Amino acid sequence: MQGGGTRVIPTDPRGCTEWCLTRARELGFAAAGVCDASPSRRGAELRAWLEQGRHGPMRWMLSHFDVRVDPARIVPGTQSVLVVAARYHDGRPDERPARKDAVEGSPRGRVARYARGEDYHRVMKRRLRILQHELEAALPGTRGKVCCDIEPVPERELAERAGIGRIGKNTLLITEGVGSWTVLASYFTTARLQPTAQPAAQDPCGTCTRCIDACPTSAISPWSVDASRCITTITIEQRSLPEVDVASRAGDWLFGCDICQEVCPHNQPTRQSRRRGVDPAWDGRSAAFELHEVLQWDQRSRRAAMGVSALTRVGAIQARRNAVWCALDVLRTDPQHPLRQALKSITANDNEDPQVRQAAESVLAMIP
Repeated sequence: MQGGGTRVIPTDPRGCTEWCLTRARELGFAAAGVCDASPSRRGAELRAWLEQGRHGPMRWMLSHFDVRVDPARIVPGTQSVLVVAARYHDGRPDERPARKDAVEGSPRGRVARYARGEDYHRVMKRRLRILQHELEAALPGTRGKVCCDIEPVPERELAERAGIGRIGKNTLLITEGVGSWTVLASYFTTARLQPTAQPAAQDPCGTCTRCIDACPTSAISPWSVDASRCITTITIEQRSLPEVDVASRAGDWLFGCDICQEVCPHNQPTRQSRRRGVDPAWDGRSAAFELHEVLQWDQRSRRAAMGVSALTRVGAIQARRNAVWCALDVLRTDPQHPLRQALKSITANDNEDPQVRQAAESVLAMIP
């Protein structure tokens, strides 16, 4: 059977795996690997994490626990999982002017780098489904499912088992020469593939605690993150007003946060990492938004500004609430910045959403 150009897809497990890995590279993935579909080795750890409420506002994580610890349930008869990774950044620091853009009085809120481009769910699934269709055509009777983040599967653990990298203290997957600047997707198949060799079972972090020390909300402990205190969670997943103690530490992060990745030694830009390049789907669009504009967003203007991106799950109210907290980062160094008057206008507006108004009231109470 032909696939991936003119090559014949082998039907034996080893040859089929080699074809999958080669095809994944042709489709633009930075790394790929195969593991079996055996149950998670971290089921007890996940249950304890959930019981402690460390999932924060992500209540959907309480659902489908049986699938999360036994990924073979995704597709009955699953034997193998192909895991792929795409690289969205090379570690270069953001260019950050001293609180203001070139335009006077227009400070911006930053966006996490994984969302600076196309919606990764669409990118990853679109590419991996090409491989799926070619493989299933070559192996009649096999079936499978492509997953990317939304489905209840332990993607990082599967990636680790497939030999793509090792999980670090901030719970992110660290791949040699790439770091943790990756997003993952997986293809669950009833075909029997040969698992790829796993890396040595070594701790990628050693005595390093930079991510733990740098987290402004103390959300990270070794190999665990308290999502209720994570800036990414509160700016994207939190639908209600977050705790003032946490929200006030978000700095200039409007959507998401990269602090624990920015300080990680594995993520620092090197000649090698720059040669590896970045997936073109992450072209840097929507890297930041002007706070004055975000404070005026309604659903229509939000959609126009964001376009099709991974941030479409964030509503206009959440975005404006986040912009209020980003304004705090500006007002701490410039208490009389025009953003102060913008927040006062919010508090005086009886028609304002209560969540946005309460955030503005809290910020103004912190500024002398």
